Formats: sequence, C-alpha cells, structure tokens
Amino acid sequence: MIFATIEHILTHISFSIISIVIMIHFITLFFHEIVGLHNSLERGMIATFLSITGLLVIRWIYSGHFPLSNLYESLIFLSWSFSLIHMIPKIRNHKNDLSVITAPSAIFTQGFATSGLSTEMHQSTILVPALQSQWLMMHVSMMLLSYAALLCGSLLSIALLVITFRKNIDLFFTRKNLLIKSFFVGEVEYLNDKRSVFKDTSFISFQNYYKYQLTQRLDYWSYRVISLGFTFLTIGILSGAVWANEAWGSYWNWDPKETWAFITWIIFAIYSHTRTNQNLQDIHSALAASIGFLIIWICYFGINLLGIGLHSYGSFTLTSN
Repeated sequence: MIFATIEHILTHISFSIISIVIMIHFITLFFHEIVGLHNSLERGMIATFLSITGLLVIRWIYSGHFPLSNLYESLIFLSWSFSLIHMIPKIRNHKNDLSVITAPSAIFTQGFATSGLSTEMHQSTILVPALQSQWLMMHVSMMLLSYAALLCGSLLSIALLVITFRKNIDLFFTRKNLLIKSFFVGEVEYLNDKRSVFKDTSFISFQNYYKYQLTQRLDYWSYRVISLGFTFLTIGILSGAVWANEAWGSYWNWDPKETWAFITWIIFAIYSHTRTNQNLQDIHSALAASIGFLIIWICYFGINLLGIGLHSYGSFTLTSN
C-alpha cells in the first residue's frame, strides 16, 4: 500500500513539474534575456527525470520485475527516455536545442499514460511465461530508448524541412515579384524598386544567416540523436532475436511487430547511408527521417492496437516493446 501511495505521489509530482517546464519553455521563447527562467527549465527537467526514475524503481521493487510489463509502464519508461535524452547536450555543455522536442514529448507520453489509459491498466501484472526472462530488461529497454531517440531526431529533421521549405518559398516569391515589375513598370521605376530591394538585402541576408545557423544546428543534433537511436534499435532487435529463440524456438518469425521493427531499421539505415553521400545530405536525409517518424508510431503503437501476432500480449495488458 505504501509503495502504491509513493508511486501515486511521484507520478503527480513529475507530471506537475514537466507541465511547469513547458510553460517556462514557451516564456523563454519570447524573453531570451531572462537567464533565470532558462536555468529553472533545466532544473525542472532534471527533477522530472529523478521523479520518473523514482517511480520506476518503486514499481520495480514491489512488482519484483523490471517495470515494462504493460502499456502504461512502457509509456512511463518512454517519458523517462525523453528526459534522459534532454540531458545529453549538458554532458559537453552544448546549447540545448533538444529541449523544444524532448520536454513536450515527455509531457505528452506521460500525460497519455496517466490520463489516457484506464486505471486498471496502471496496475502492475504478473508476467506471462514468455516474458519471465532476463532478456526483458535488455530487449524492451533498448527498443524504447531507440524509439525515444529516433522520434526526437525525426522531429528535428521535420523542423529542418519546414524551415528550408519556407525559405525557398520566400526566395521564389521575392524573385517572382521582381521579375513581374520589370515587365509592367517603367525602367526608372523598376530601377528604383530594384534599389529598394537591394537596401533590404542586408536585412534578408541577416535573417537567412540565422536560418542557416538554425538549420545547421537542427541537422547536427538530428544526426547525432538518430545515430544513437539506430544503435539502440540494432541492439534491441538482436537481443529480441536471441530472446525469441529461447521463448519460441526461432530467431525470426516475421511477426507483425518484428516486421515493422525491421522496416524501421531499414528506413534509418537508409538515413545513415544518405549522410555518407554529400549529394544526399540535408533534405534527402531529413525526408527519410520524416518517413521514419510515422513508421516508428506504427511499430510502437499501431501494431499494439490491432493486438495480432506473437506480440499480441503487448496490446493493452503486457509490454509494448
């Protein structure tokens, strides 16, 4: 009973803290000069990480197994993973460009786990024989860490695509307007308009410089976070194959979950390949990551909603790996 009470308290503390963190984050977007708010944001994410860690440890103690036995626990672990990824830039004192992705992702997953699922699904359950293995912690934790990292990296790539697309659209319309004026106004008026355009060039170049810097940072972090997630995904699939051989007598069964995990791996392997080719970097790699974003949700959540295949016990009762 005391463990359940502590868990309930930690759940609400972590959710409340991360909600405040989101509000602080939006305030810092408009008021960059408030240094204290930025520091509060970082402390809030650390407090959230520690609260969710305590919650998982408490469930581990009173359930007797690693807390990945149902959809609720897997979502809480996913939220914990987002909080962990948030702190990666702090290791080398980099500017934390991940906060705009990690903080909302953490509150979304924890909010859905806390409020979107029924109370019965919050209860820890006894593991079925197939899950009573030491591979549970290895396989499922690696898969969920990979989902968190790949989702964050993919969202950064999507942001890169949006910024690049808008920049190209603005450039296209600027040139188009200038060309139209050259046909419909006199030469003197056209030259005057052209001079005014050149006067604005410095301002446009100033904007483009910061957009360029932003896209470079987005590309930098998306590549590194996706590379980390791809490594976790590879380890998760390999450990899952070994576990499947122990539980079902076969390393691979082309189960829907396994198939979509393999498709996810292929998509991000293509992403990694495009990064090695100078002609395919940036836009092409970002497009591959954007496709991967949709595939991950199908693999993680979509297959569980259908409740089919050898992983059907992971739909709404046991772990979604």
